[in-house]
Amino acid sequence: MVVVVGWRNLQLEYLDLYLIHWPISAPPGKLTLSIAEKDLMPMDFKGVWADMEEAQRLGLTKSIGVSNFSSRKIENLLSFATIPPSVDQVEMNPLWQQKRLRDFCKAKGIVVTAFSPLGAIGTSWGTNHVLESKVLNEIAEARGKTVAQVCIRWVYQVGATLAVKSYNKERLKQNAQVFDWELSQEDLDKISQIPQRKMIRREDLISANGPYKSLEDLWDGEI
Repeated sequence: MVVVVGWRNLQLEYLDLYLIHWPISAPPGKLTLSIAEKDLMPMDFKGVWADMEEAQRLGLTKSIGVSNFSSRKIENLLSFATIPPSVDQVEMNPLWQQKRLRDFCKAKGIVVTAFSPLGAIGTSWGTNHVLESKVLNEIAEARGKTVAQVCIRWVYQVGATLAVKSYNKERLKQNAQVFDWELSQEDLDKISQIPQRKMIRREDLISANGPYKSLEDLWDGEI
């Protein structure tokens, strides 16, 4: 089985969590950040998920899940899954709040994990829009917190988990200092009214000859 061979390459006894990264496939070969248009292929969701479930049954991973899946794609997966996904890891921050997806996942018992909760500054696809938000800066100043702390607290307070990354010791400490205070309802209302903008649209996955002919197809309206 392909998934077992992959674990041998990792040289680990097991993973805590194993995710499908994107709802699309490409021929096996060299790993690249983008897929050539000619290589875009529809994913065999049933076949791939069957292998994911087998990995969990074999003890190769404690949990399995998905990433960048819309509510509709998760609903499709749930129609045949014998082990439901435990996590959907998606872009989420105060400027892309994913409320529809969060509500859906909550009803299905699936944890939403936010990646890029601060806007992914310093990456090839990130922006400064989150940390430069006037609303977030006003809330941070009023509470004596950093904008990053406001973002992290917001994710936590709306019931999602999050993945943050920093090599700066002071920022690592600040990231963890979000549990002894909370955003007020007024703060939450202000954040809920922030105009939404998605960073990761993935136009490169759209092709007239591929499985997704438009961004609407890829995101199922959640864009």
